[in-house]
Amino acid sequence: MMVSCAPFLPALWNDFVEWDDYENIVNNPHYRGWGWSQLRWMFTTFHLGPYQPFSWVTLGFDYLIWGMNPFGYHLTNLVLHTANAVFFYYVSRRLLSIVWSIPDEAGQAQLGWSAALAALLFAIHPLRVESVVWATERRDVLSGLFYLGTIYAYLRANSKPVSELEARRWRSTALVLFVLSLLSKATAMTVPVVLLILDIYPLRRLQWQPRDWLTQGGRTVLREKIPFIIVAVGFALLALIGQQQAAAFKSLETHGLGSRLAQAFFGTVFYLWKTLVPAKLSPLYEIPPHFTPWDPFIVTSVAAAIVITLALYLLRARWPVGLACWAYHVVILAPVLGIVQTGPQLVADRYTYLACLSWAALAGGLFFYSLQRQSGAMAGLVAPIAAAAILTPLGLLTWHQTAIWRDTGTLWRHALKLDPNSSIAHYNLARFLATQGNHSEAVAHYHQALRIRPEDTDARNNLGLLLARQGEIEAALEEFQKTVDIDPHHARAYFNMGRVFARQREYELAIRNFQQALKLQPNEAEIYVGLGNVFVLQGRLEAATTQFELAIKLKPESAEAHVALARALAAQNKNEDAEKHYQQALQLLKAQNTAPPPLPGPRGDP
Repeated sequence: MMVSCAPFLPALWNDFVEWDDYENIVNNPHYRGWGWSQLRWMFTTFHLGPYQPFSWVTLGFDYLIWGMNPFGYHLTNLVLHTANAVFFYYVSRRLLSIVWSIPDEAGQAQLGWSAALAALLFAIHPLRVESVVWATERRDVLSGLFYLGTIYAYLRANSKPVSELEARRWRSTALVLFVLSLLSKATAMTVPVVLLILDIYPLRRLQWQPRDWLTQGGRTVLREKIPFIIVAVGFALLALIGQQQAAAFKSLETHGLGSRLAQAFFGTVFYLWKTLVPAKLSPLYEIPPHFTPWDPFIVTSVAAAIVITLALYLLRARWPVGLACWAYHVVILAPVLGIVQTGPQLVADRYTYLACLSWAALAGGLFFYSLQRQSGAMAGLVAPIAAAAILTPLGLLTWHQTAIWRDTGTLWRHALKLDPNSSIAHYNLARFLATQGNHSEAVAHYHQALRIRPEDTDARNNLGLLLARQGEIEAALEEFQKTVDIDPHHARAYFNMGRVFARQREYELAIRNFQQALKLQPNEAEIYVGLGNVFVLQGRLEAATTQFELAIKLKPESAEAHVALARALAAQNKNEDAEKHYQQALQLLKAQNTAPPPLPGPRGDP
């Protein structure tokens, strides 16, 4: 256990990073606690897309213990990952005992050492870093725990000797654990197909040819999968609904079918290659602005994927484990290979958390084979020395990769070192630098982001805000105007133009832009406050009061809105009502002081 968690220990002192952590954890009050309102939110929300109520439950537990201290959130991730390593040890041990047709007994030292190697290869590989040290990816390690339980229960149900009653109990346990895994993260939806692969090899309950599955025994095996299929389909639909609500899907117009197929082939080979050579790992492998299926790397990957598949299929009779491991690898990755594309990533390290298991188990099997073949005292040292020679550099690479996630600035500077043409890395680093007061460097990175993707309206809007803060009003208004020219529905750009015009005392222009922003985002309290402030400057106190009241109705926890309303009421000699809102604002500010100052929203402020 200590070996599996040691390379990740620096993560305990890592901060939250501006890569969904602030949107999911720091700036999100809804998960904080286990009260009825929080639990209802957890089980009904599609926040940022995923449906993951069990993951929210664990984050709520962290908040109850640690508040907003990132140490506790990272500690829970690490504990879960360590538990997964232990669980995978037992899964690997069971798999090896089935493959080699030997009893899984405590006295089988070679079996134990081989399973331990498999578990450690899974646990300390640098590709695990993103899932373990990124607080947002709680869903990976939690879903992985229940997923491994599902596989173990299924193997117990179908490995001899076991009675029919006991087999049914283990299958029922597997189904329950499968549901819990999906409640943590939906990518485990491919489990029914994974169970079929296990039935083919190593359980040998089915043959490779689907036509042989129609025998009486084959139909029985297939019927066992029906409950798993029903559950998987249900959660797949929930996943689609969540991504639609988050507007995360890329359209076929922006990312065509040919590009998606090329991305899928590339991903299958990329993840295998990075498993073998885990170098130059990044938090973001961004889809290039001019992505083409005819890129030499893509063409090579397509050819490699086809050759690997055909070779392993032809060798299935002599080496069935190879095809089984490759099939598992592809099936687990299928939901995230880009056929249904969400997000800006071409590939992502976190997608290997479950996909790598087959290769780790294969390595454990090869280690067991080498132990079986050796004789003599010196020969018995060869395999352990070789294992140590592999595990030691992996652990060191993982330690180094963990430090890259120390904070937002370190993370995105590392990403830009690997890919200077990542517009998103430039954008995120610019936002971070702006919050640190380093406006000139932030402006430079926004310009770099726009050089790569001139149509990035969020980067353009944020650049305008920074220019306005530096007193470059004309340049700022030019960026805001370009933003709404590209995207006429960009409410934040209209809002920001309204703020600039208000400071320039061009009140009618300010009002016009605030009103346009409200047409696009009628439920945004901040816009009502901005419009109300302009009315105050014009002396239209009753109109201002109406705007502030609307803002408070939409966002009762807004101290800014309560203060603005109190001032407007005081100016109208409504001192009693003004005092009430001043007191509410003070209470809100006092409560908010217990939390760290938030970074801006994901795509709107610098």
